[in-house]
Amino acid sequence: MNDPFVSILIPCHNAAPWLAAAVESALAQTHPRCEIIIVDDGSTDASPAIAGGFADRGVRLVRQPRRGAAAARNTAWREAHGEFLQFLDADDLLDREKVARQLARLGAEPPEHVASGAWGSFTDNPARAEFKPDPVWTDAAPLDWLVRSWSGGGMMHPAAWLTPRAIAERAGPWNEALSLDDDGEFFCRVLLAAQAVCFCGDARSYYRRHPGGSLSHVKTPDAWRSSHEVCRLVQEAALAREDSPRVRRACALNHWRFAFHAWPYARPLAQASVTAARCLDPGARRPPAGPRFELLARLVGWRLARRLQAAFLP
Repeated sequence: MNDPFVSILIPCHNAAPWLAAAVESALAQTHPRCEIIIVDDGSTDASPAIAGGFADRGVRLVRQPRRGAAAARNTAWREAHGEFLQFLDADDLLDREKVARQLARLGAEPPEHVASGAWGSFTDNPARAEFKPDPVWTDAAPLDWLVRSWSGGGMMHPAAWLTPRAIAERAGPWNEALSLDDDGEFFCRVLLAAQAVCFCGDARSYYRRHPGGSLSHVKTPDAWRSSHEVCRLVQEAALAREDSPRVRRACALNHWRFAFHAWPYARPLAQASVTAARCLDPGARRPPAGPRFELLARLVGWRLARRLQAAFLP
């Protein structure tokens, strides 16, 4: 692979406290041929001014009215010239060797591969990030990777991936009707458009967790609808590739996971996912919770246990 051009694409909405650090991590990449594009999605804080302050270092800023993270990523993608796409949320970080190490691995493999990488979560100090390997931290065929992930094997946040542009274009743009879990739906399509996943354990990214929960996990009615729709869309895509017991069980577990977290906040959607899970695989069960919850669930059922949890632990 001869020194490919990489586009680092940063969607931004009201990320003033973290944006500069994200951009600096992109500028620090040791791979010499990177462009950085920030799409400000209707911010009302200082984000546009912060982004504009990097113009003399070659960072491009595109502004648009508020349309959501998926739309901002699509805008950045349309502006991009790279042969590879690196998505980076405005509150996350890249290790300086991240892109270079993934490119080196992809260059040693047959074409049509995508690269994943190790990622750690942190709050304020990335030096304290916790890197906890999951079953998906491995090379895999795309559908094997998805089945493993949906069966409780972990996930990759957007910054952990490096995607050849040709594969992303076959997969199609981000679904702008989605909000919560839009990355799961997009990268499901990316993987199904690829031949294999290459895991690069030395290509690190950093996922910022915010007190009270990630900014991407605000549970509004629209967010619950989005997450439920993602369960349906990835099920449809995976079963179109392989309608087998293992894929049906993985899709059922996806629905059960959604139902468990959505109850009692979005009861009709949660019940719809329970019904879907039972149709896909009657033997699949909801994900286990902590010992206290399981004791309570045995006494009163998991739905009432979740209601009590929501009442006392909002």
